[in-house]
Amino acid sequence: MSLKTDLHGKIPEKELEKLPNRFDIIGDIAIVVIPEELGKYKPEIASAIMQRMGNIRTVLNKTSKLESDHRVADFEILAGESTGTTHREFGFVYRIDVKRSFFNPRLGFERKRIASQVKPNESVLIPFSGVGPFVIPAAATGADVVAVEMNPFACLSLKENCKLNKLEEKIHIINADASHIPKMIKSEFDRAIIPTPYGMDHFLEKISSMVRPRGDVHFYTFKPREDIPGLITRYENMGFDVKFHRRCGNVAPGISRWVFDLKKRLQT
Repeated sequence: MSLKTDLHGKIPEKELEKLPNRFDIIGDIAIVVIPEELGKYKPEIASAIMQRMGNIRTVLNKTSKLESDHRVADFEILAGESTGTTHREFGFVYRIDVKRSFFNPRLGFERKRIASQVKPNESVLIPFSGVGPFVIPAAATGADVVAVEMNPFACLSLKENCKLNKLEEKIHIINADASHIPKMIKSEFDRAIIPTPYGMDHFLEKISSMVRPRGDVHFYTFKPREDIPGLITRYENMGFDVKFHRRCGNVAPGISRWVFDLKKRLQT
């Protein structure tokens, strides 16, 4: 059974084909992208989602891509009233206002996978930290985490999430542009987790320069599959051993998000 099945008979089949096969759930909010030509069926789509998912309180239609330095999208409320919610993931709790802060619920497995590699007492740097989905699990292992985020609303949510998860002592939050990190922080780190926004691959070199030799870097980028062998060669030429890489979902036709687990070589 699917959302399209639920809407069978309520929306003409030819138009129903244009509806995306999936929608995102953040806490008790469902986020769907409704094509313009299906605009008159928004009430039916919202109703079908709420009937299918009994815990959903709000249905949002995403009306723009991520915009501005704060990396937030525009939403139209189709059902419910608030864009704020509490999201639970692998035992952690996050307060989020999706209209003010970016959050990707599809990376839950990745966040757990990375956290499983973080060791107690490590120093970890996380730029583009958002409301803390990489930060909180890393700190919960006993690591000391520096989280850098440009969006002040996301920083406020991250501060609240540190308290909710009882990790205030393990996390230092900096509200700043990630490009200024090397000037602001003079420490070396054991590990960096870099959930890079689209088109910002230059941050790998900038952030990894702050990771000590034999330290670890987890780098996310957006590329077509055919670019991956060349990227591996490039990272090796930059002084990394590529320990692991995997695709983390499609973001556009032919373009996927990829993660690379890198080990920084000893300098010679």
